[in-house]
Order: sequence, then C-alpha cells, then structure tokens
Amino acid sequence: MSITITEATISEMQLGMSTGNLTAKKLTTLYLEEIALLNNEINAVSEINPEAMHIAEALDTERAEKGVRGPLHGIPILIKDNINTGDKMHTTAGSVALENNFADDDAFIVKILREAGAVILGKTNLTEWANFMTEGMPNGYSSLGGQVMNPYGPGKLDVGGSSAGSGAAIAANFAAGAIGTETSGSILSPASSNSLVGIKPTVGLMSRTGIIPISNSQDTAGPMTRTVEDTAVMLSILAVTDREDPATTINQQELDYSLFLNKNGLQNTTLGISRDYLEGLDEEELSIINAALRDIENLGAKIIDPITLRADIDDFNVMLHEFKSGVNAYLKDLSANVPVHSLEEVIQFNEVHKEEALQYGQSVLKQSNEKSGRLVEAEYINSRLNDIKMSQNQGIDKVMDEHLLDALIFANNYGAEIAAKAGYPSITVPAGFTSEGKPVGITFSGKAFSESKLIELAYAYEQATKHRQIPKLD
Repeated sequence: MSITITEATISEMQLGMSTGNLTAKKLTTLYLEEIALLNNEINAVSEINPEAMHIAEALDTERAEKGVRGPLHGIPILIKDNINTGDKMHTTAGSVALENNFADDDAFIVKILREAGAVILGKTNLTEWANFMTEGMPNGYSSLGGQVMNPYGPGKLDVGGSSAGSGAAIAANFAAGAIGTETSGSILSPASSNSLVGIKPTVGLMSRTGIIPISNSQDTAGPMTRTVEDTAVMLSILAVTDREDPATTINQQELDYSLFLNKNGLQNTTLGISRDYLEGLDEEELSIINAALRDIENLGAKIIDPITLRADIDDFNVMLHEFKSGVNAYLKDLSANVPVHSLEEVIQFNEVHKEEALQYGQSVLKQSNEKSGRLVEAEYINSRLNDIKMSQNQGIDKVMDEHLLDALIFANNYGAEIAAKAGYPSITVPAGFTSEGKPVGITFSGKAFSESKLIELAYAYEQATKHRQIPKLD
C-alpha cells in the first residue's frame, strides 16, 4: 500500500497507525525522506535528532504491548532551536557563539511532548536570537543556520520571523507540527507567511522554562500546524502547569481544546476590526482581508468595522531591559565548552568573529547591554506599567468591553504588538494568496485565556474556506 503524509492531520496519522497501515517508524522515515529531498531548498531544519528512529520504534513496541498514550503517540514534531532539548541536539538560538551548546535538560514543554509520546524529530532554524539581535536583519537569517526560505517563493517571499524554520518546515510537510516561540509576532508572522495555523497563547498558558528568553513579560511558546484541529490537539497537551514557571499558575484550568472545534463557531458572535492595523497591506492583500471579513459575516458573525484601537506602546524598553536580565540568567549556567556566559561576552565574541557573526551587526544586543539587567530603572518600570495600562486596560479590554466583542480581527501579524504587550492570545489562519503566491492570514485575538473561543472562531472560518494550499517545491 502506498502511504502519503502530505497534508495529513494528526488524527489521520493516528488512524493509520491504529489500523496497521502506518507505524511511527514509517511515519518518521517518510518525514525524513521529505527533509532529505527538500530541506536544501528552504533550509528550515537545522538538525535531525539522531535518536528519532529509535524513539519511533520504541513507541511502536509500546503501542503494540500497552496501547496508546494519547493523540501525539508516535507523531513527529519539530522544535525551534531556542528551546532546550537535553539530548544529542544543540540549542543555539542561531548564534555561532552557542554553536557548541548542549542543554543539560529538556525544556518543560519538550518533556511534556516526550511524555505524550511525540517523536522529537529535530530542530528548526530561526532568526538569530529570536530576531532580537540587530536592525535590518532579514527574517529567517542567522549566522549559524543561514537563511530560511519561504517554500511558496524561495528567495522571493518573506518567510516571516523569528520562528521561520518552524513555519517553513510545516508548510513543506516536514513534520506533523512544530513548536515556535513569540515575543511580538514571531509565531503569527511565519505562520501567516507560510499558510499555516499558528497560535500565540496567553503568557502563562504554556511553560517558559528552558527557553532562551527575550522578555519575561511577553515570551511564550506555541504550536504551528497546518490545521486548527492539529493546533488544538497540541495546545491541549502543552497547556500544563509548571511549578518552576509562576506565570503558569495563574490559570490552572487544563482544557481539551478539541472540544471547541465547532463549524458553527462564528454564528451569533460579535467581532471588531481596526482599520489602523491594516496600514501596510498592499491593495491585493487588503482585498483578501476584506473578502475574509465578508466570509466571516456570511458565517453568522457581526463585525463592527471600524473600531478605534490606538495604544501608546511604541517603545521597546521592556524588552531591552528584560533581555539582558533573562539571557544572562540563561547563559551563566552553560557548559565551559560554550565560550560565552553573559550578554557582554556574546557581544565580544561576535566582534572577534565579526566576519562570520556580524553580517548585519548587533545593534539591539548592544542597546540591551547598556541596561543594568536588574530591572530597577524607572525607565523599565514605567514602560512596563504603561504597556499593561495601554494594551490591556485602555486597549484590548476597553474596546472589547465597549462593543461586547468576542474577539478582534487583524491581518497576518499586524496586531501582534498590542496583544503581545498585553500577554493576550492570538490565532492566525490561512485567508488566501496574492497573484504572486504570497500567503495571507486572518488573525483573531482576545482577552487573557480566551484560547477556546479563538479556536472556535478560527475553526469555523477555516472549515468554511479551506484556503491552505501545498507549496509547489521542485
């Protein structure tokens, strides 16, 4: 029997394994064949787990002898390379300074994936230091990994950042799903740029332990998949309380998000869109978003267009201060085999190896290093308090309460900053393609821990429109 994994969902893979037509070993083999065939063209995967095949075989044996752990049993998953894996793979953030970094332990979310029976297939390339290194560096570029390409137009279309490899890999069918990270747009950008579903959860829904940080206030990991259903499956498993991460103890309710896959989820809802956040779209992209709005209305939603959502949140002082604090805490415990153990040493290393490390400079690293790293400056405290006030109280909360909204609508990652500073969730879904073949996404955002509602809205839109297409790679 010929088996194809192209565009297969997690539930379809599980069905194949339950009927004996597929095994975790065969599934892993098929994905590795796809990576061998196409990764040279898009450079999405930075490293393959040398134990992946053994893990898959062991999970097949366990399935036969003991049954299935859950929906991720035997399912290959890729991990962004700023997330610790305590195995034979590196964790580098794309930096040549961390080329020899092997983490001592898995990040909490990687532990959860392994416990759920996922096959950790490998690591994905990213924009260096999760796009917090310099100004003007292309999305998807790192000194260690090189340039990730968008599979819908390699070398022509922006791949999105900073979870560029995760986005390109899943778009190209290199795994069932991937884990990305976002501080401000780094899941939503590559997901919408690669015709994927990506969810940026509420800060605290998923653990941050073991992830190279940018901003304690805004950082979160999140799943990136080809369907809302697969995103819901992964989020249900990953949204677990981590006692080492205080943010995850805020809301300890663990949900099966698959229960919210409702094809009628847009009926009798009220959504709002701010036209200010559509600035920057070209005429064709705007036409796609307007068509998506009409589809949403036809599916039973009321759209208030426009709403006023203006927020004074333009500075990035919080990230500059929190990056130095967080990255110093991460680097100080690294092995002696790693030549850097502070942000200052990273900057010095890059200067010494500038031909290899500094094709685009390191202006943001230097700006951050000028801060104390102790989070005591009035500049930091005032910016943090202003971010909360303007993004939450005077921003998303205010406009949603005023209009009794179920969610806000944005294009691609254009509303990422206000949701990120609020710590609030967003989900993006494919909305179509331009004549050039550039993917466009429609994004739903809401209040804290409203992932169930966002999944319901996104699923209803996705099922009615089915805009995702397979990239035409050579």
